[in-house]
Amino acid sequence: MKTLPLSDARNLPLWRRPVTLLFLMAAAMPIAFSTWLALINNFVIEVANFDGSDIGWLHTVREIPGFFAIGVIALLMLFREQVLGLVSLILLGVATAVTAQFPSMGGILTITMLSSIGFHYYETVNQSLQLQWIDKQRAPQLLGWIIAAGSGATFVAYVLIVLTWEAIGLSYSMVFWASGGLTAAIGLFCMFAYPQFESPNPQRKQFVLRRRYWLYYALQFMSGARRQIFVVFAGFMMVEKFGFAVHEVTSLFLITLLANMVSAPLVGRAVGVFGERNALVFEYVGLAVIFFLYGGLYYFGWGVVLASALYVFNHLFFSLALALKTYFQKIADPQDIAPTAAVAFTINHIAAVFLPALLGYLWLTSPGLVFLAAAGMAIVSLLLALLIPRHPEPGYESIIDRANRARPAE
Repeated sequence: MKTLPLSDARNLPLWRRPVTLLFLMAAAMPIAFSTWLALINNFVIEVANFDGSDIGWLHTVREIPGFFAIGVIALLMLFREQVLGLVSLILLGVATAVTAQFPSMGGILTITMLSSIGFHYYETVNQSLQLQWIDKQRAPQLLGWIIAAGSGATFVAYVLIVLTWEAIGLSYSMVFWASGGLTAAIGLFCMFAYPQFESPNPQRKQFVLRRRYWLYYALQFMSGARRQIFVVFAGFMMVEKFGFAVHEVTSLFLITLLANMVSAPLVGRAVGVFGERNALVFEYVGLAVIFFLYGGLYYFGWGVVLASALYVFNHLFFSLALALKTYFQKIADPQDIAPTAAVAFTINHIAAVFLPALLGYLWLTSPGLVFLAAAGMAIVSLLLALLIPRHPEPGYESIIDRANRARPAE
């Protein structure tokens, strides 16, 4: 397959340029993954009779490949990043397509593991490619538009589910086949339609763990722990506590997507204007409040309207996480981006390997405490975010570095 320097890509037609490929991949991935996420709670409850503990184990299994994302470094010795990313995208699509063919506990866990390998290895490589291919000055806003593109593709899929699930009697098998098959088809198209883009900064193909990235690693760890609680239990709560059907869960996701499509480009612009520190502080304050209110749903008996609103606002605050990407882009050596993306993904998933299963047992006795734990994690993230400089750069990764390097007053 033809290899092309990134600097020469501007001579290609618009549809064949690197940024277009990033947008297409961003649209393809959530067609499979978000559809799986929308259906999985109803599917496992109706088909396999899962309870809170079972769903915790499902997501623990799903996160194991994320913990081993560091294996991407070894695979990069054999494959180019772009190829590895697209192969992983295809694997995600194929595994999602056959999900309903394995309706037992063991079958669901096995196929979830395969789809998760595709998802996590794709995400690791995709984050690396985004930071290599997008200019630092344009990164916040362009990443916002990429998030909006993914939300837009998912929006179309969810609209189809809402309109047709009951109207024409869709089955889980039909939806999984359609969404997973489309993702795999787009991955195959990208594999053959685009040249291999050569980054101007060849990536190190060995393990990279640098002391000066410690704050980025800590924020990644807390992000992974906190996000797992939301991903695993917020949607499950809507089905278990409030009795949402498939089309109702998907309708809630649709509202969330519409909000993300509108807000993501604005969020990207805001990060560019106000900086990564302010954006992340705002995110973590908002998430702490939201998780405290989630806990109140159980302790004070608040209703479904509040639960649905919190779900939407939670996603809006999560979109500010792109500031963590651009923070790393500003402090990283260009050659470190790919190996550090793999290391960071592993760090992000350390808690994800044990938290879902552990909190699944807590859920059986006190669901509210699960969300209060997430609120505590958001507060810890807030304290860490306050250490980010207003203008981070290599050698000035945290305000603690003031002791070693004179900087203008913040």
